Amino acid sequence: MRCVVLIIFLTLLPISIGAQLNTAFKDSIEAITQRVYKHKNNGNYELALSEIEKGLQIANSINAYESIVDFYNLSARLNLKYNKPVNPEIYLHEAREVLSLYKYNKGKALTAILEGYLKAKSRQPNQAEAFVKEAFESADYKDKSLLNTLLYYQGLIYFELGQNGRAKSIFQKMIPPDHDYEQEYLSAATQLTLAKIYVNGNNLESAQILLDNIIRIAARHKFPEILLGTNLLRYEIANRSKDYHAALLYYRKADSIKQKYFNPDILRSQNEAAYTNEAKFLNNVIARMSQDEIEQQQKVNVSKLTSVLSSALLIIISLLTISLYRNNQIKFKTNDLLLKKNSELQLAKDKAEKAMRAKGQFLSTVSHELRTPLYAVTGLTHLLLEEDPKESQKEHLKSLKFSGEYLLDFINDILQINKIDANKLIAENIIFDLQKTLEDVVYSLKQTAKENRNTIILDIDKNTPKKLVGDPLKLSQILINLVGNALKFTENGKVIVHTKLLSATEDTYKIHFEVNDEGIGISEEMQKNIFESFSQGSIQINRKYGGTGLGLTIVKSLLSLFNSDIQVKSEIGMGSSFFFDLEFKAPDPAEIELEEAEEIEEAVLKDLYFLVVEDNKINQVITKKMLAKKGVNADVADNGYEAIELAKKNNYDLILMDIHMPGISGLKATEEIRTFNATIPIIALTALTLDESTDDFFSSGCNDIITKPFKPDLFYKIIGNALAKASSRV
Repeated sequence: MRCVVLIIFLTLLPISIGAQLNTAFKDSIEAITQRVYKHKNNGNYELALSEIEKGLQIANSINAYESIVDFYNLSARLNLKYNKPVNPEIYLHEAREVLSLYKYNKGKALTAILEGYLKAKSRQPNQAEAFVKEAFESADYKDKSLLNTLLYYQGLIYFELGQNGRAKSIFQKMIPPDHDYEQEYLSAATQLTLAKIYVNGNNLESAQILLDNIIRIAARHKFPEILLGTNLLRYEIANRSKDYHAALLYYRKADSIKQKYFNPDILRSQNEAAYTNEAKFLNNVIARMSQDEIEQQQKVNVSKLTSVLSSALLIIISLLTISLYRNNQIKFKTNDLLLKKNSELQLAKDKAEKAMRAKGQFLSTVSHELRTPLYAVTGLTHLLLEEDPKESQKEHLKSLKFSGEYLLDFINDILQINKIDANKLIAENIIFDLQKTLEDVVYSLKQTAKENRNTIILDIDKNTPKKLVGDPLKLSQILINLVGNALKFTENGKVIVHTKLLSATEDTYKIHFEVNDEGIGISEEMQKNIFESFSQGSIQINRKYGGTGLGLTIVKSLLSLFNSDIQVKSEIGMGSSFFFDLEFKAPDPAEIELEEAEEIEEAVLKDLYFLVVEDNKINQVITKKMLAKKGVNADVADNGYEAIELAKKNNYDLILMDIHMPGISGLKATEEIRTFNATIPIIALTALTLDESTDDFFSSGCNDIITKPFKPDLFYKIIGNALAKASSRV
């Protein structure tokens, strides 16, 4: 009996030892897998590669085919993540070879989704969709780690294919992700790609919220690739918002991360490791192929010819490996050259950005300094017109008012001529009266006409509609430049402004504009250069007639906003004719009625109590008098601190807040007032261009914005609208 028991024990002992060894190896594979994910996400490419090699050796030694497939997929993911020059398809191909012999749905799903991602990167949408379908058909939906990995790569596939809507939907659903090994990394990577989608859609606020969260996760868990991508995206957002100081800060942070984790020496070392690993992998493939050939030879008892052919195949593959190695050496040299060129380009870019910031600061300062005195000109002109001037004075005051308002907008466009060159100046679409616009142009130039004893004739086509939708300001600028030039070069003659309706549909009108004069004329040779900046044809003309030579350049640039061009016909001594065509939209009758109904009556503002926050004494006087004309009582605060105290003590109906003041700015004062009064309408008064800081104004608590110097009608209209909205919320 004892002998039987002993025999049974000795028989079962190897099986038990083998089972224990398999369990130990599986535990080791689990630990290796955890380390692979950790090194992969922490920027340690070579360590991750080394761990994968260890895992494959153990998995091959115990025939753990599922682990072999998992490590092949991890090799592909590692090289995709670090954008290495080796082809991930060789690992996925080997994974497919193993999957063809053994059923392993999880491995099949991961292999398919990675193949789909490769097809998306090579812009093959149909094949990418087919692999996505295969991946989800093979997946076990109860495996949350697998499902979240599949969803992550599905989102990346749609992002690569430019299908941002589908990608956004997937990433939003999977936040927060669930994964056994890389939950934090998947969370950060998912949100980073989602932030990129928001930036592409110009939703900068949502992108910024995500980036604030990503930076905390990436910094806490040391994900250098995520940190680099986050700072580069912040750099792009700051650039778009024209916050160049912040952009430079984020760019420096990104560059610091790149130098630490992705500098040329590290990249070269990683590439060498990638090529070495690829060579080892190919050798293992060759060895396995050779072993398979030998086993097949033993089974079918093939002739020695098979062995010769196998040897020849090995020689060919070895030659290919040598060729690959040589090609890699060439690639290394090319990469070094590219890195040097990139460094030179980066230096040039930094210099250009510095110059652009200096130019922007200069334009901002000039804009503010020019608009401040213009505020006094336009404001005082408006007040004089309302104080019942003599009939002989009204004509001059109206011309002064129109010219002052034109000068303001003219300065704006001169200061933004770089935006015209960069196609960043946008034409407005508002309802306006074409005849009134033309009459204002002629009216403003009557005095100029008298100086050279000229007559301006306005010839408007009777078929032209009274109301149009377009940009009356830019049309005025175009015509004032053309008519002004015609008057300058004409003496004792006529300048005729023609308009003719060329075509009309239900929605649009096409109108021909022409300015004819009886002046000195322009030679054919001069006509080639007159539209260039600072060009007036000759030095003699410049000395005799003066001017900057910018008028026709601005005309040409402004017309380009409307997809139109200026044409000229002229002969020496026979006068000149400048003409162009513009398309206008037909206004909606309901919009015309609404515009006419928006006039502010004095009764709306009468007996209201305002606070005017303004540090400029002249501006204080003008603003207070304009309000007094409508029956408004107003207190004046010289600075932001005084404004806060007065707002606490008194119950104002509205606050007019200057933005740029000594001490505390208007934005900071508004934020402080909002801490104890969230309902009072606050309107920002600023001499800066709106597109530079509009978001800052509204985020600080302002209800609306008025740019200085303002047109009185618009001034009262914005105030009335703000009061109406405030009363509707009560």
